[in-house]
Amino acid sequence: MGRWWSGAVGYEIYPRSFADANDDGYGDLEGVRQRLPYLEWLGVDAIWLAPFYESPGFDHGYDVADYRVINAIHGDLSDFDRLVEDAQSRNIRVIVDVVPNHTSAQHRWFKEALDGTDNPYRDYYIWKDPAPDGGPPNNWVSHFGGPAWTLDESSGQYWCHLFLPEQPDLNWTNPAVRDEFDAILRFWCDKGADGFRIDVAHGLMKDPEFRDNPQRVPIVDPENPAEVFNAFDHLHDLDQDATTDIYRRWNKVVEPYDAILIGESNPRSIDRVARYVEGDGLHTIFYLEPVWMTWKPIELLDNLEAVNRSSDVGVSWVIDNHDASRSATLFGGGEVGQHRSLAVMTFMCALGGFPFLWQGQELGLHDATLKKEDLEDPISTRNEHGVGRDTTRTVMPWDTTHANGFSATAEPWLPSPQRPMEETVEGQRDAPNSWLNRHRRLLAVRKSLPDLWQAEPQWFDAPLGDARALQRGQTIAITNLGVNPMQFELPDGAWTIKFDSRGDGDGSDHTGIITVPAESTYILSVR
Repeated sequence: MGRWWSGAVGYEIYPRSFADANDDGYGDLEGVRQRLPYLEWLGVDAIWLAPFYESPGFDHGYDVADYRVINAIHGDLSDFDRLVEDAQSRNIRVIVDVVPNHTSAQHRWFKEALDGTDNPYRDYYIWKDPAPDGGPPNNWVSHFGGPAWTLDESSGQYWCHLFLPEQPDLNWTNPAVRDEFDAILRFWCDKGADGFRIDVAHGLMKDPEFRDNPQRVPIVDPENPAEVFNAFDHLHDLDQDATTDIYRRWNKVVEPYDAILIGESNPRSIDRVARYVEGDGLHTIFYLEPVWMTWKPIELLDNLEAVNRSSDVGVSWVIDNHDASRSATLFGGGEVGQHRSLAVMTFMCALGGFPFLWQGQELGLHDATLKKEDLEDPISTRNEHGVGRDTTRTVMPWDTTHANGFSATAEPWLPSPQRPMEETVEGQRDAPNSWLNRHRRLLAVRKSLPDLWQAEPQWFDAPLGDARALQRGQTIAITNLGVNPMQFELPDGAWTIKFDSRGDGDGSDHTGIITVPAESTYILSVR
C-alpha cells in the first residue's frame, strides 16, 4: 500500500500574499483556512505553506528568528491548529516549510554566538579566520550578492552566509544543531503537520576544508547576483555527499507520524538527484531546473526524461514557485506561454512523484509589472541589476474588488496591480474551458488514472526531438512541444483522450496513428 502522498498533487501557498483575513495588508493563516473550500474544489491533496515563523523579514520569512513561534502578521499557534483541523477534515494535508541551512541573525542562538568565541552557541554557526590578506576565508559568494562571509569585528572572525548577512549558516557538523532540529520536527508533527518542505536541502554541509570554488566563466556584471553566483562551480559550498546523512536521521524522526520530507535541492548534475531519495532519506526532491528555464523544449524534455529514468517516484515536479518568474511568462508570455505551461504541467502529471502547483498557476497568471520603488525583494533592493522575485509574489486574485479580494480595505504589503476579471478565480470558475477549469480537470484525471503514478514507466525510444511519449500501464502521455503538429503511432488497441491540454480533444477515441497539435499534451487511457 502506498503512502498518503502516492498520487497526490500539492499546492504551494505564500501566506503573506494569499488571503488577508484580518485586513492588515498581510496574508495570514486564517485567510488560508477561509479559502480551503476553493482548494478542496480545485482538487489538491496537500498544501505547502511557505514560512510563517517569527522573523524580522529581511528575506520575507526565510530568516527565522524562532522556529516554534508564528509571526504575528500571520496569526498564532491557535490559528495553525484551526487550519490543520479544517484542512484535514477536507482530506487536505498540511506541509510546512522548514529552513535548516540558516537562521535569522536575530535568532537567540546567533545573538548568543556573538557574545564570544567561548559561548556554547558559537559552534552553532560557521566561523573562520580571515585569509592572509585580511579578507574573506575563501571565494564563496552569496546567492543574494557579495561574498558569503561577513566579518564579526569583535572577534575578528567571519561568519558564513550563503544568502544575506542577516541569515547566518548553521554548522551541521555540531551534534547540538542536529538535536535542535530533531526537536523542531517533532514539535510541528505533534501540532498536526503532515510533512516538511526543506529549504536549501542541498546546502547544509560544507566542504570540511572550505576550499575555493572553481570559477567557470568571467563575471561581466558584478551587480547581478545571479550572474556572479552562476559563474562558479559550487563544488564546495553546496551538494556535499555527507548532506544525505542528515535526512536519513530526519526520516527516522518523522516516520512515526507518517510525515513526508520534501527537499528543495538543486544538485550539480541530474545523476546526483537520486542520491537524496535513495534508501531512507528524503521521500521526494523538487526538481527545480524547469523553474529557471526559458523556452527550450528539447533541453527541457531531455532533462525531464533523464530525471524520471533516474528516480520515478522520488521527484516533486514543478514549473512554478515563489522564487522564479511564472512559467506563462518564462515560456513566452501571452496565450502562447499559457498553453506551453499547461502542456508541460500535464506531462509532469504522468511522471510519477508528487507534482505541485504554485498559487495562481492554475489561473494561467503571468508575472505582474511592478515599479522599481515598490520592490521588496533584497535581490533587487540590494543590487543595482538584481532581478528579484516580487513579480511572482503579488497577491492572489480572487475577484475584482479591492486588492483583487486579497484584503477588504488594506493595501497589500507588496503593491499589486489590479488584475482584470478574466485573471481572477471568480472570472474563471464558471467558464468551462478556462485555465482554472483545465487545471482542475487535469488534477481529476490524474486522480482517476492510478497507472499514471503506480505503473512502471516505459519511454518510447524513437527519436522524437521536441516531443516525448511515455506509457504507464493502461495510460499514455504524449507531449509535443514543437511548433508543428506531430503524428504518433499508438500501441495496439483503442485509446481515449482523457485530457487534452488545449481542451479540444477530451473524450475522443483513437486507434493507430494520432495527430498531436503543436505545444500540447495528451493523456490517453485504454478504452
